[in-house]
Amino acid sequence: MNEHLLKILIVGDGNVGKSSFVHRYVNGQFNKTYKMTMGVDYSVKVLLWSDKEKVRLQIWDIAGQERFISMNRIYYKGALGCVVMFDVTSSASFLSCCHWKRDLDNKAMLPNGDSIPCILLANKCDLAQRVVFADSIDRFSKANGFVNWMEVSVKENKNIGEAMRRLVQQILSIQSNLDPLQPGPQDSVNLQVDSECNTGAGCC
Repeated sequence: MNEHLLKILIVGDGNVGKSSFVHRYVNGQFNKTYKMTMGVDYSVKVLLWSDKEKVRLQIWDIAGQERFISMNRIYYKGALGCVVMFDVTSSASFLSCCHWKRDLDNKAMLPNGDSIPCILLANKCDLAQRVVFADSIDRFSKANGFVNWMEVSVKENKNIGEAMRRLVQQILSIQSNLDPLQPGPQDSVNLQVDSECNTGAGCC
């Protein structure tokens, strides 16, 4: 079976739900109480992409606090895709996505020099007190070069798997036009094996 090794970054301001998103995606669980990420957290998930392809995702959850941003260049190295996340109840976290995308474009590049594909995720769409709406998100996504955007709810498990499936699909499409990825060494981590069909996708 052909195996693809993909490093994916998860970035955005603090408290927008990045760690909850990763935990929900990798372990299928939601926990209301999370400690602040210090620097970076690292997770692995393996997808049975097809009968002949397996995708190993290295998911890097990057701290959103300003004091950690100087370290981002180290963490961004080798990344092939990114999730930029904000909280629909926080206009400040939405506006910060412009900074995160610009930072990514400057520091994370594909081997051919292009920017890595990024998907914009609007988290907490289950909450009534939202202040950022679809028309604004759509305009922002197109203006800033995101490959796609989706509303998600980590709490209700809406569009979590589907968002990652779309990002992985975009990465693999780009990689097919670059040099083939070489399988990496086995990671000494407990792996969560899943089928990409079991995404738990939902509509907000």
